[in-house]
Amino acid sequence: MGLDVTGYRAKIGVVVPSTNTVVEHDCALLAPHGVTFHVGRSYVEHPAMDDHETFMGLQKQINDSTAVALRDVMTTEPTHIMMGMSAPTFCDGVAGNEEFRRRVTAQVGGLPVTTGASACRAALEALEVKRIAVFSPYQPVADRWVDQYFGEAGFDVLHVTGLRIPSATAIAEVGPEQIIDVLRRIDGPEVEAIVQVGTNLSMIRVADQAEHWLGKPVIAINAATIWHTLRTAGFDDTWGDAGTLLRHH
Repeated sequence: MGLDVTGYRAKIGVVVPSTNTVVEHDCALLAPHGVTFHVGRSYVEHPAMDDHETFMGLQKQINDSTAVALRDVMTTEPTHIMMGMSAPTFCDGVAGNEEFRRRVTAQVGGLPVTTGASACRAALEALEVKRIAVFSPYQPVADRWVDQYFGEAGFDVLHVTGLRIPSATAIAEVGPEQIIDVLRRIDGPEVEAIVQVGTNLSMIRVADQAEHWLGKPVIAINAATIWHTLRTAGFDDTWGDAGTLLRHH
């Protein structure tokens, strides 16, 4: 696969739910010179996720349309694949994430694939922390997936808090005030790091600022996923204002 004039170091294929408006922004925010991100969208017709049934229906829509989004993004001839979605990568714990990654890898001809779950795990391992608190925009079923995944990955999950956002598009409307309130509620002296999941929640800048007054790492899933993708591709670029992970690892 050839590299482009603009993507002369790497071309990253990214798959997001069609309702997602944050991942592209965050990729542009953190894209090193010579690395380009190219997005394919998993079509979501009904974005409601205000109860268990609608949330599970949303997951089915994303799962059913991901193969087409991958097909489309592969026409850019990417060098790596980044899955800009969260809940499907945590479903069924560590084994579920591995099966998800295996399916995607098979469809993209063996290209390196980063998922949100595996990226967050790698980030926590790089930071050498074990006791974590997690928050999401999701319904309780997905919070159980997240709890299961991190527990099976060897972390002590002290808190998992879901914001119960009513639709996939409304996740992007969550502002810093609500996020800061959640961070303060789930923090405690026993918590070594806080993890945010849900890729349509704008968190990178808030996470960086929160680390200063919390005195501990705050991992935004988009920052972790972009970090993991770039490190897998062999790039060691760092950023001074996007959190401890991207500044020092």
